Amino acid sequence: MFILYAVLVGLLVGVLAGGRASGLGRVRFRWAPLVFAGFLTQVVLFSAPVAERVGWLGAPIYVASTALVLVVLLRNMAVPGLPIVALGALSNFLAIVANGGYMPASAGALAALGKSPAAGYSNSAVVADPALAPLTDVFALPARLPFANVFSIGDVLIGVGVAAAIVVAMRAWRDDAQVEESEAASVLHATPGPEAR
Repeated sequence: MFILYAVLVGLLVGVLAGGRASGLGRVRFRWAPLVFAGFLTQVVLFSAPVAERVGWLGAPIYVASTALVLVVLLRNMAVPGLPIVALGALSNFLAIVANGGYMPASAGALAALGKSPAAGYSNSAVVADPALAPLTDVFALPARLPFANVFSIGDVLIGVGVAAAIVVAMRAWRDDAQVEESEAASVLHATPGPEAR
């Protein structure tokens, strides 16, 4: 749920910076259905009924769905903010792959939220000596926040990139308006007046 806060921050900063939500509709995001497919797969995978039964298939499904989202992000690197999102997604992907299809979570971070490792397959597993430990879920949102959870440096990068992408998109209407004004002015100057005819 870390990304939810990034979206809210992006919208707030976008409005304060003079942006408009209509600018979000102008973003050209390629292969978008594949991102939704990847996220939907993970939502289903980590739901209690599936997580308790998926067994060894959980890890390869998680890796594949994460890789799918990463590929789509790389396809959209031209969108402002998405290179940062892609860097964060790559960081998480490396940590997941290096730990056999699990994202290790710090026991201390989970304890700060009053949580214990989930039963069944989970995207946050406590590992005694995780590989690429700095890239794993070692941070925790304040427990008083809604949807508080553990998160990684990759999640931070994803959040920053998402917020930046939203702000830039919301401000795009100002740039378009300036271009239209400039083009209109050019047409006026290029049109000869009566004395020039």
